[in-house]
Amino acid sequence: MKRIFLFVFIAMSLNTFGQQKTAQGIVAPVLPAMSKSEIKAGLKTHNKALYIKEHWIRDPYIILGPDNYYYLTGTTANPDDSREQSDPYNKGLFEGSIVGSKVQLWISKNLIDWKYLGTPYSIEDAYLFDNKSKDRNVPLWAPEIHWVDGKWALVHCPSGNSSLAFSEGKNVEAPWTHTMGKAFHKKHDPSLFQDDDGSWYALWANTYIAKINDDFSGFASKPYFIRPSSKRPNPNNPEKMISRIGHEGATMRKIGGKYVSFGTAWSTDKMRKGSYNLYYCVADEILGEYGPRKFVGRFLGHGTPFQDKEGRWWCTAFYNGDVPPLEKDGIQEKDLSKTAQTINQRGTTIVPLEVKVLDNGEIYIRAKDPAYAMPGPDENQDFNLQ
Repeated sequence: MKRIFLFVFIAMSLNTFGQQKTAQGIVAPVLPAMSKSEIKAGLKTHNKALYIKEHWIRDPYIILGPDNYYYLTGTTANPDDSREQSDPYNKGLFEGSIVGSKVQLWISKNLIDWKYLGTPYSIEDAYLFDNKSKDRNVPLWAPEIHWVDGKWALVHCPSGNSSLAFSEGKNVEAPWTHTMGKAFHKKHDPSLFQDDDGSWYALWANTYIAKINDDFSGFASKPYFIRPSSKRPNPNNPEKMISRIGHEGATMRKIGGKYVSFGTAWSTDKMRKGSYNLYYCVADEILGEYGPRKFVGRFLGHGTPFQDKEGRWWCTAFYNGDVPPLEKDGIQEKDLSKTAQTINQRGTTIVPLEVKVLDNGEIYIRAKDPAYAMPGPDENQDFNLQ
């Protein structure tokens, strides 16, 4: 009830304060994050999406570190960029993008109160692939951090400046070293995965995977392309079919002894048309064969599936649209194929996931919040969901 009143109050007050305008000239309010009490209650019930932090971010990434803190990073504007306030619904793409050249980092004990740790990494810390000096204005996309043998590994793109960098110790900070060197060049949306035997793998695009040498000096195997067993229509070429998870946002988790490969695509399989969704496929072996492409959640594209301290699963979500956020009411029946649309507010949202091993051994993963749980009418693939 408080949230409804707050939204109405902000909307009525646009003429006097809080007025924000998108790059397309659309006036829209930017809602604050949920109250601490609301987030706390939602974390306990684990049944609805929680808008935990208001800020300009894409590709939010959350990991529980060895110190029992949650670490949050993602694609952000630079800290001193005034456009974060003047152009809050900037899509971060094309001309006028406010994506910055620095990695921003926050930590939290409870997913409620966040402490800002500054910018421990910038494009100047990236590996230099040629003899040209680094361009400080190059944007830095989709950073992730991973705990590897007592130090932090940081990966990021775009592919022309993609890097795998290591800290010297337990703090996420410079100086950074690049043991992989040129081997990590041209890796779109890179991620890392550690298997039960301690082996590390790199994932990128959607989805290539390759084993990394034990000393992180290079790759121990050639890239393997994860391809789901199922196919779906190619909306851009009716005579062909698509057999991929998505086009970006690769992530892997091991659940129930099986390998779960996550990927991101637009619901329509057309760029920036529909909702930005998360999908998965499963295999008994890390290099396949993988089963059919399955649906995780609507509006969860490039989300990070992670477990909280109690072992419950969540997935990060963020605003990715060409128009301001839509209302949740009735969203399940709305066809969003006209343009890129979302219900996520600007900032970091976490959505509860139901993750279980079925009696037949299959892995079931689905968003629990009803607004995220089912594909919309604009979905290109027929999942035959009950």
